[in-house]
This record gives sequence, C-alpha cells and structure tokens, in this order.
Amino acid sequence: MSSLSRDEVARVAGLARIDLTPAELDRLAGELDVIVESVARVSEIATPDVPATSHPLPLTNVFRTDEPVAPVDRDEVLAAAPAAQDGKFLVPQILGEDA
Repeated sequence: MSSLSRDEVARVAGLARIDLTPAELDRLAGELDVIVESVARVSEIATPDVPATSHPLPLTNVFRTDEPVAPVDRDEVLAAAPAAQDGKFLVPQILGEDA
C-alpha cells in the first residue's frame, strides 16, 4: 500500500502548476512511494559511525600546482597568427560593426 495518496500527489502537482491526468497521478503516486521507501531504508542504515559522504568514490584534486612561469613572448605569438595589427590579433569584422 502506498504511503503517498493520489490526492497528495495531485496537491503537490497543483502547487507546482503541473496538470496531470488521473493515470499519471496513479503512476506517480507509486513511483514516488518507491523513492520515499528507498530514502527511509537508507536512513535506517545510516548510523553515527558511518561518515556522511557527498560522493560514493573518494575524490582528489587533479589540478597541477600553480607555479609562476615566464610569459610567452608577444611578438612570437603574433608572428604565428594569421593576421596582426598594432600588437594585437586581427580578426574579421562581425555583426556589421563599424571599425
């Protein structure tokens, strides 16, 4: 027997402004009941000696250490660019903007 009634699902759907058919209300009442029961089972298992986790696998930072390095020479970079002007990349004009 479902702990969530069809009327409760209809009320929540109404609050969320979701129009559900009677068949959808019946189906969702059953599906939501499964979710509620699953959460209740997990709550029963969770004990003070089990630490809370936000992820099932341990996560570690995969970023490299932040070490300062010499910057790339601007003239070198601009020499490899298809077009440059006044020490900047030159790109095609877009959106009909005036130059």
